[in-house]
Amino acid sequence: MTHRKLLQTAAALAADYLDSLPTRAVAPTVAALDSLRALDRPFPERPTDPLAVLRELDARGSPATIASAGGRFFGFVVGGSLPAAVAANVLAAAWDQNAGITVLAPGAAAFEAVALRWLLEALHLPPQAAGGFVTGATMANFTCLAAARYALLERSGWDVEADGLFGAPPLTVVVGDEVHVSVVKALGLLGLGRSRVVRVPTDGQGRMRADRLPPLDSRTIVCIQAGNVNTGACDPVGEVSRAAHESGAWLHVDGAFGLWAGAAPARAPLVAGVEDADSWALDAHKWLNVPYDSGVALCRDAAALWRSMAPGPAAYLVHGSTREPDDYTPELSRRARGVEIWAALASLGRTGLADLVERCCRHAACFAAGLDAAGYEVLNDVTLNQVLVSFGDDAKTRRVIEGIQADGTCWCGGTVWHGRAAMRISVSSWATTEDDVERSLAAMIRVARAVA
Repeated sequence: MTHRKLLQTAAALAADYLDSLPTRAVAPTVAALDSLRALDRPFPERPTDPLAVLRELDARGSPATIASAGGRFFGFVVGGSLPAAVAANVLAAAWDQNAGITVLAPGAAAFEAVALRWLLEALHLPPQAAGGFVTGATMANFTCLAAARYALLERSGWDVEADGLFGAPPLTVVVGDEVHVSVVKALGLLGLGRSRVVRVPTDGQGRMRADRLPPLDSRTIVCIQAGNVNTGACDPVGEVSRAAHESGAWLHVDGAFGLWAGAAPARAPLVAGVEDADSWALDAHKWLNVPYDSGVALCRDAAALWRSMAPGPAAYLVHGSTREPDDYTPELSRRARGVEIWAALASLGRTGLADLVERCCRHAACFAAGLDAAGYEVLNDVTLNQVLVSFGDDAKTRRVIEGIQADGTCWCGGTVWHGRAAMRISVSSWATTEDDVERSLAAMIRVARAVA
């Protein structure tokens, strides 16, 4: 079996799968899930024809997927993949480049350098900022907070990369009550503690209250968020930024999806002042709609990011005079994630990226208006792409969510907001159309009335 025949078959099967998304149910059928049991068999004794492997992969795997690549998946902040990004992913997989160092992947390094510059331009962040391509927001937060840890302790005369945290001057970490779990996990991995954080109260939309900030100093890391995972609300960047910088604190922005608001002129005021932060964590597999996994860590202080991430001397690692990718990420070996980011940005351009963000926000507003008109309670101010809705008491709301997931027209998840069960609608995909919204809204209302 030649590569060409196998890849042509894979491309045809992938195209058939994508073509099926507008008409198939978003959730897999019981039969499709039952079919997965056939995979639980002994490890084969002999080789199997690659084409047979591919066909089984498609026959059992494709029907068992959640159709999050389509236009009617709203359960999490999960974008579909833009056509150019999918195609770039396939080509980059064929290249099979280890994008850690330039000598191993000169083309990938060049695409990533341009993608990084384009990201900074699109989001109006400082052009001198350094960055690294990682798996997602958890590792982006980890990478940025490692740079913050290094920079703040270095000011106190302590080299944390050389000497560790034993005996180091203590650092204070300030977060909002609505901090995302990825930030908390990153703090734990860095030895800064999940429970040692100082939590700041938030308002009714989940925004950090700047008037309740504790005293800050030059050994404080302040973590704010652009895009609350439930409401979409953004912390008051400008106010917190001024307080942080007046005291010499480090300001980090968890902007996994909300930071993309800066690319859309009508939504940019929601993150006004974000350019004054010291570091930013970003997901590309959310609102930029590139394949999983893809995140970006951005840091104003390039030296701090380099000192916290560079692997150090090794005779076999050949580093050139240009930017070396592994100097800015936790991994030495990794796939060329920046190639897909470059492809997405190249295909969209500035106006296309702005339209993608704005279109999702308009769809979210349509969901909110339709559910409100039908008599259901929208629990948040819909300023971005997130909608929270209650269908009555908690038990009824949960039954509606279960009914919507079983119905298959669309898929939404549940959450708890200020002690109340709610359904969460996240509109993040380029593939979502007005027809998808109308079909999904009608299904939501139909299921809710049937439960009532």
